Amino acid sequence: MTARIVVDAMGGDEAPAEQVAGALLAARKLKVDVTLVGDEPAIRAELVGKEGADLVRVVHAADVIGMDEHPTEAVRQKPEASINVGLRLVKDGEADGFVTAGNTGAAMAAALLRLGRIKGIGRPALGVVVPGMEDRRTLLLDVGANADSRAIHLVQWAHMGARFMAATYKLERPAVGLLSNGEEDTKGSELVLEVNPRLRASSSLNFHGNVEGRDVTAGVVDVVVTDGFTGNVVLKTGEGVGELIFAELRRAIGSKWWGKLAGLALMPDLRKARRRLDYSEYGGAQLLGVDGVTVIGHGRSNARAIANAVRAARDAVENGVVGQIRDVGAEIPAKGRRDGGDGDE
Repeated sequence: MTARIVVDAMGGDEAPAEQVAGALLAARKLKVDVTLVGDEPAIRAELVGKEGADLVRVVHAADVIGMDEHPTEAVRQKPEASINVGLRLVKDGEADGFVTAGNTGAAMAAALLRLGRIKGIGRPALGVVVPGMEDRRTLLLDVGANADSRAIHLVQWAHMGARFMAATYKLERPAVGLLSNGEEDTKGSELVLEVNPRLRASSSLNFHGNVEGRDVTAGVVDVVVTDGFTGNVVLKTGEGVGELIFAELRRAIGSKWWGKLAGLALMPDLRKARRRLDYSEYGGAQLLGVDGVTVIGHGRSNARAIANAVRAARDAVENGVVGQIRDVGAEIPAKGRRDGGDGDE
């Protein structure tokens, strides 16, 4: 069965132009049915004369949630915003997954409101696949859904991350690491010191132990789990360092004539490396723990990033990621633990 993916045409810095272009690219290149949700006249105007315009469906949404709006308030006050309309299509069974590059907080709030949490999961987490050494990939979560977290949340995220990587990349027993300031079990914050023995005691988890920041891209483990505040800082720092490296390479290559010659020789490899490190290659962050596939991209996502986000959503649908995480909620429920409650308060 062909995956049906909804794209929020109004979410992002360059909406709807890049969103429409990315949706058309996905519809042409991927085996997927794409629905664009947003201001129908604006979307139709972008579709005029474009290759594959007949391959996408358009559903009108009368409102838009801006990047600077308060997420929860906007979601509740604007029921006909494109984020809400798109997620309702998923909830009602008219689509299998949702992609947006709009307001991240609003997308998370709307996903929780429209799709709900998977039973037993205390809090959803945002997971991003980052490139590593020797073509390895590592899932880093949480990268911003929860600034403050409890031990039970990180335990659940570790299991969710392992299930995601096993389903997506066909890994038999994904290795999981807990982000800390040292590899020893005795190092870390109070939260890390509480989570470490819980992960080590899990017979179903391939727990590697604590990992440091440098290990996130070293290919040491397949999943790195941390609280949302730390994960977001790590992710944004990595993006900044990557941009700095390529800016310095451009400056060095262009400063001397022999550098320009060397640059010409190295250009194919440099382009390949840049592509692999480019955020747009991975599409966006998976919101794991809500009862439906939701992918949230960068606000500055271009057409290629949108198309790759559609691919990521399609893969999550076809690999049954949500079903895998339902099993986590059943096996490791938040309620009844000494953490108290389900972690929502």
